[in-house]
Amino acid sequence: MKKNLFERLGKEWLFCDGGTGTILQEKGLQGGELPELWNLQRPDDILSLYSGYLNAGCDVFNANTFGANKLKYPDHDLLEQVITAGIHLAKQARAACGREDACIALDIGPTGKLLEPLGDLAFEQAVALFSEVVRIGAAAGADLVLIETMNDTYEAKAAVLAAKENCSLPVWITTVYDEQGKLLTGGSVEAVVAMLEGLGVDALGINCSLGPGQMLPVVRRILQVSSLPVIVNPNAGLPRSEKGKTVYDVSAEDFARTMSEIAKLGAHVLGGCCGTTPEYIRKTIDLVRPVPFTEPVRKHRSFVTSFSQAVEIGPKPVIIGERINPTGKKRFKEALRTNDIPYILQEGLRQEDAGAHILDVNVGLPEIDEIRMLETVVTRLQSVTALPLQLDTTRPEALAHALRRYNGKAMINSVNGKQESMDAVFPLIRKYGGVVVALTLDESGIPDQAEDRFAIAERICQEAARYGIPAHDIVIDALAMTISSDSSSALTTLRTIRMIHERLGCPTILGVSNISFGLPQREIINSYFLAMALQNGLSCAIMNPCSAAMMQAWRASLALLDMDPQCLDYIDAYKDAGAVVSVAGHSTRTAASSTPAGALSLHDSIVRGLKEAAASAMREGMKTRDSLTLINEELIPALDLVGQGFEKGTMFLPQLLMSADAAKAAFDVVKESMQGKPQTVKGRIILATVKGDIHDIGKNIVRVLLENYGYEVIDLGKDVAPEVIADTAVKEDIRLVGLSALMTTTVVSMEETIRLLRRVKPDCRIAVGGAVMTQEYADAIGADFYGRDAMATVRYADSLFCR
Repeated sequence: MKKNLFERLGKEWLFCDGGTGTILQEKGLQGGELPELWNLQRPDDILSLYSGYLNAGCDVFNANTFGANKLKYPDHDLLEQVITAGIHLAKQARAACGREDACIALDIGPTGKLLEPLGDLAFEQAVALFSEVVRIGAAAGADLVLIETMNDTYEAKAAVLAAKENCSLPVWITTVYDEQGKLLTGGSVEAVVAMLEGLGVDALGINCSLGPGQMLPVVRRILQVSSLPVIVNPNAGLPRSEKGKTVYDVSAEDFARTMSEIAKLGAHVLGGCCGTTPEYIRKTIDLVRPVPFTEPVRKHRSFVTSFSQAVEIGPKPVIIGERINPTGKKRFKEALRTNDIPYILQEGLRQEDAGAHILDVNVGLPEIDEIRMLETVVTRLQSVTALPLQLDTTRPEALAHALRRYNGKAMINSVNGKQESMDAVFPLIRKYGGVVVALTLDESGIPDQAEDRFAIAERICQEAARYGIPAHDIVIDALAMTISSDSSSALTTLRTIRMIHERLGCPTILGVSNISFGLPQREIINSYFLAMALQNGLSCAIMNPCSAAMMQAWRASLALLDMDPQCLDYIDAYKDAGAVVSVAGHSTRTAASSTPAGALSLHDSIVRGLKEAAASAMREGMKTRDSLTLINEELIPALDLVGQGFEKGTMFLPQLLMSADAAKAAFDVVKESMQGKPQTVKGRIILATVKGDIHDIGKNIVRVLLENYGYEVIDLGKDVAPEVIADTAVKEDIRLVGLSALMTTTVVSMEETIRLLRRVKPDCRIAVGGAVMTQEYADAIGADFYGRDAMATVRYADSLFCR
C-alpha cells in the first residue's frame, strides 16, 4: 500500500530520479529535438528511462514533461497528448517495476522568457501557461507537481500560484543558484526561501547549475532558513565536450559521497539533475540510506523580501520609509492625481539612499483608482529598487491585486482586531504570504490601557494561527497617539511595546511621527520618542529616513543599545561630518546622503534605471552641451558603473536591464534630434540562439547591452539553423557572432555552427554563452570567447572594435 506523500515527506529519506536529457541523448535524441515528443513517438525509450530510475530505487520520478508548455506546443491538443502520454507511461513503468510506492511528478520547467518588466512575458500570461500544464497533468494522474530549474523569483511565483490554484497535489520547487547563492535575477537564498514558504509550497530546494561539491555552501544556507523539507538535486559536476559528446566531470562514486555529506547537513530529499544516471541515484541511495534522518525544524525567522533582498525582522530594528504616503504631503497627492510616477520613484530612491530598509507604499486618495495605482507603483518601484515594500492600504481588493503581483514576500499594513478585518486580510496572507502589521484596536476602538492593547494583540495572533500564519510573521503596532491631546499616550505605547516584547514574543512596529501631531518642531519629539521606543524593544520604525535628526537618534540608539558592534555604523555615518545636526534643528553638514529633490542628472538617472528621468535629463542637457559629450561623459560612464557592479556581484540583472532601458530612453532623445543625420556605430554583431533551443533570455540581455554601448545588433532570434547564421555573416560581412544555448542537447548545434562559420567566414570571431557553457566547454567546441555574463560579452566586443 503506497504511503501518502504528505506522510513520508519530512519523516524519512526520499530520493528523486536523475537527468533526462543525458539518458535520451544516449538513446539517440538529437540536438534541438523536443524530448517530450518521444512520449508519443518513442514510448519504449521513455518507459526504459523511467524504469532505470525506478529500479535504482528512487521514490519520486519525473514525467517527461519538463519543457511542455504552450510556448513550445501552441496546439493545445498536442500539448495535452504529450503531457498525458508522459504520465501514463510513468504509470505503466511503475506497475511493470512493481514500484507502486513511487510517486510520479508532473515536471514543470521555466518558460525560457523573462517576465515583465525585465522581459516580454506578462505575469498573468505566465500563470496561465503553467496553469494549463497543471490542469492536464493533474487530470492525467500525477502524484505531485515538481517545479524545477527556476532562476527568477517572479516566474517561480507564477508557477507556484498556477499549481496551487489548479490542483490539490503537493507542490515542490527547486531553484537554480550560482556559487554565490544567487539566482539569475539576483534572488538570495533567504529571499527565495521566505517567498516560497509564504506561498505555501510543501518542499523547496536547489537543482541544476552546480555539482554536489559546489552546492554544499548554498545548501547550508537553505537549511539555516528553511522550515520546510529541503530538496537537493545537483548536476554530475560541470559539462564538457569530448568528440562531439557532452560528458560531466563527477563520477557516480564521487557524486554519492558528496551527497552523503549533504544528507548529514540535514537535507531531506536527494536526487540528481543533468549528467546523472540511474547508477548515480543507486549509489547515492546506498550511501545515504544509513545516515540518520533529521526532520525539518521551524526556524521562527521572519523575512520581508523583494526579488533579491531579504530584511529580517527581529535581530536588529528595521527602518521603514514613510514618504510614499499622501498624508500631509501636498506634492505627493498631486503626483497621484497626475500619475507622476517618476516623482514617486524618486521619493523611494531618496529614502533608500538615506538608509531605509523597507519602503511603505500608500497611494490611497478617494478620487483615484487605488487598485490600479497601487499595482502600478509597486511594479515600477520594484523595477528601480531592490528594497522590500510594505503594502499600505485599507482596501482588501487593492491589497489582493498588489500582493499577487508583488515579487517577493511583502510586509502588509495592516490588519486589526476587528473580526471583519481579520476575515478579509488573513486569507490573502495564507495564499500569498507576507509579514502583517497588526494594529491594537478593535470594534471598541483604541484602548487607553496597555493591558487592553496587549489583549487585542494576543487575540489577533490566535486568529492568525487558524490560518497557519506564525506569530513571528505578525508585527504588533502598539499605536502612537499624539501627546498633544493625551500627555500619557507615549507612556502607554512604550509600556505596550515592552509587554509584547517580553510576554508575547512578537516583533513590534510604530508610526513614530504620529506621536507629535499638533506640536511645533515635531522632529524633536519624534527623535526622542524613537530612542525611547528602541530602548523598550521596538522592532520596526515607520519614519522619515531623510530626516537627519531621526537618523541621528536611530544610529545613536543602536550604538548605545549594543546593536552596532564597535560603533562601526555610527562611525561610518559621521566620521567625515564637520558637525552633527543638533536635535533642535540647527543643521550643518551631515553624512546622511540623499538624492536631490530636484531633477536627477543623466548619469544618476541611468544608474537608477529611471527611463523618464533619463530622457528628461538628456533633453535638458542638450540645451547647453552637445549630445556626443553627454553620451561620453555621463551615459557611458553610468552604464560602465552599473556593469562593474554587476560583474562584482553588488548589482543584479534587474538593475542592469533597467539601467539599459534608461540609457535607451536617453539615446532615443538623441536619435530624435539627429533624424536625417549620419550616426556613428561601433560595429555590427550577429546574435542567435542555436538550432533546437528556444530559450533566448541570455541572448536578449546581451542584445540590449550591446545596443546601448553603440553596436548594431542583427538578432536572428532563437532556434536558428547554422546555415542561416553563416549565410548572414557572409552577406553582411560580420566580424563578431554571438551564439547562445541553454540546454546541453543543443550544444551540438552550437559546435556545428562554429565549424560552418570557420569554413565560410574564417575572419569572423565567435563568442558563446548560456547556462550550460563553461570556458572548457567553449574551448572544446572552438569558440573564440566564452561570455560568462552579458557585460563580459560587451567588454569582448569593445576589445575587437575599439582598438
